[in-house]
Amino acid sequence: MDVDLQLEGLRALVTGGTKGIGRAVVEGLVAEGASVAFCARTESDVTAAVEELQDGGATVVGTALDIGDGPALIQWVNDSAAELGGIDIVVANVSALAIGIEGEEPWKQSFEVDLMGTVRMVDAAMPFLGRSQAPSIVTVSSVSAREIDFAAGPYGTFKAAIVHYTQGLAFQLAGKGIRANTVSPGNTYFPGGVWESVESGNPQLFADSLALNPTGRMARPEEIARGVVFLASPAASFVSGTNLVIDGALTRGVQF
Repeated sequence: MDVDLQLEGLRALVTGGTKGIGRAVVEGLVAEGASVAFCARTESDVTAAVEELQDGGATVVGTALDIGDGPALIQWVNDSAAELGGIDIVVANVSALAIGIEGEEPWKQSFEVDLMGTVRMVDAAMPFLGRSQAPSIVTVSSVSAREIDFAAGPYGTFKAAIVHYTQGLAFQLAGKGIRANTVSPGNTYFPGGVWESVESGNPQLFADSLALNPTGRMARPEEIARGVVFLASPAASFVSGTNLVIDGALTRGVQF
């Protein structure tokens, strides 16, 4: 059975769209016919990504933005809605990646970027989602939200909060036809990503982390993105309040 994701002509916002999972999500949505506005911190990366993505004739708009800057984030959502003609899909993907750092500052960063970046984005998009015929919210959490691992602390704590927040949205918004789901990736390897950095900077941690996964490897960004794109799409029309773990059987906690 061929599954039509029914994304043709829909309009999506994606944070962190220049590399890794976010970039793969943008590419996946574009491949299915959606128009996409994305943001990322580094302007040169945004410019390069837009040029590459537009080469295929896609409608893609990129903006350099610090997700921790609340007013700028809200302005980006509104500007993107104006440029795309509305918003059907919101994908909150960015993290401060505050792992293994002590003190209060990482907690503040994670709160502003991971949690409030998600909340502000969703709140700003809500008037547009309310007018959409296929409204969907997808948040990106982590297996570290489910298990205590090397990312315990601000990263794991706020990733867990995102799951709770998203499932709350699913219940609260169901009557309006707005779906909300989470994807929780396992370790994902890509050029310029955290695991490439760990591989060169802390080879023992890399080897230990790799050994935990029974598949013998880490995920590729597109393997995570496929789950995000499906949940975002009208093909998942009765899926809401789900936390989809994509980790190659890395985690051992049972989800009932």
